Amino acid sequence: MAENGTLPAGQAAGTAALLRLVRDGRPRTRAELVAETGMGRSAIAERVDTLLGSGLLTQTDNAPSTGGRPPSTFVFNAAARVVLAADIGATHAKTAITDLSGTVLADEDLVLEVAAGPEAVLKQVSEHGESLLTRVGRAQGDLLGIGIGLPGPVEHASGKPTNPPIMPGWDGFDVPGYVQELLNSPVLVDNDVNLMALGEHRTQWHERQHMIFVKIATGIGSGLIADGRLHRGSQGAAGDMGHVQLPHEADVPCRCGNTGCLEAVASGAALAARLTELGMEARSSADVVALARNGSVTTLKLVRQAGRHIGEVLATAVSFFNPSVIVIGGALSQAGEHLIAGIREVVYQRSLPLATQDLRIVQSRAGERAGVYGAAAMVVEHAFAPAHLPRYLMTPDAETADTAARASA
Repeated sequence: MAENGTLPAGQAAGTAALLRLVRDGRPRTRAELVAETGMGRSAIAERVDTLLGSGLLTQTDNAPSTGGRPPSTFVFNAAARVVLAADIGATHAKTAITDLSGTVLADEDLVLEVAAGPEAVLKQVSEHGESLLTRVGRAQGDLLGIGIGLPGPVEHASGKPTNPPIMPGWDGFDVPGYVQELLNSPVLVDNDVNLMALGEHRTQWHERQHMIFVKIATGIGSGLIADGRLHRGSQGAAGDMGHVQLPHEADVPCRCGNTGCLEAVASGAALAARLTELGMEARSSADVVALARNGSVTTLKLVRQAGRHIGEVLATAVSFFNPSVIVIGGALSQAGEHLIAGIREVVYQRSLPLATQDLRIVQSRAGERAGVYGAAAMVVEHAFAPAHLPRYLMTPDAETADTAARASA
């Protein structure tokens, strides 16, 4: 077992590889682990013992017997730790406690204003996280980590928001440091659409290696999955399609300071403003969705045209990135088939047949939980990477004692 969270690099990499294999939940014997990993029996024995000691692996005796005592099997223990996941939006947040497989054990929707500032919002989210921990019978020491999605650009390496347009007071704020002080657990932060893309991919499309997730709500953004991994770009700004300019809408002002942005024309906020101009009561994406579902012809025409505008930008993305699936999520995606029909109409018309012959354009399957699924996956995948795994190869009690000892040294 790791001592004080240390482990030789080669052993850490081998243990991480073994853990990655067993995380599919299928019980395996030692012989199967040897065959599937290519590691020697002694290496497997050592790494199995390490994972058993940490609680990340459990032993069962349910393998079929070929005569005599049945061989022991080993299976990933998804209940060994839990994750606090939070998906923070402009006017709401969803918090959840998940196990290590991403299964939601409890969740809660909060009404909040991100414009109230980071300390007020993060304190509220942290308090509700503690409440959810209590609800599922777990303590802070059981947390593997905390994942947070924010509705604006985030420098992923530091977890700090960077000039977020709808988040006054958040620019450069040390989100991980503040939340870790409150809950005494590692914190990772990313843009909310990146996490929605990750959550959608891990829970619904894991067999597809190249995917675009588009969130259409108050604003518009996208997350990219490339070779099965989240692609953030060099500064974490990849996927900011909402501020791509539509040349034929060049005179429409956008909140970013430019004009003609996709978001200024096709977002839920833009459609609500247009409906208000036409004498219909609509203040949010939810109001637009309600009008569309009630059969408002004017609303449905606007939604269809918004889909076409979004399709213009996505057609270019399809030519450059060549995804096999485009997933449409966010509040406005609930407006019905008209939005996706508009997107498909333009993408299939303007992209080359080779790029679209196997392309699917679909509504989100993960729905409103996509963000918390992604936040949980981000935490688990970070923790179980070879560079970080050693600190989690102690039992929660041992890790708490080790942390206290280092703090008092």
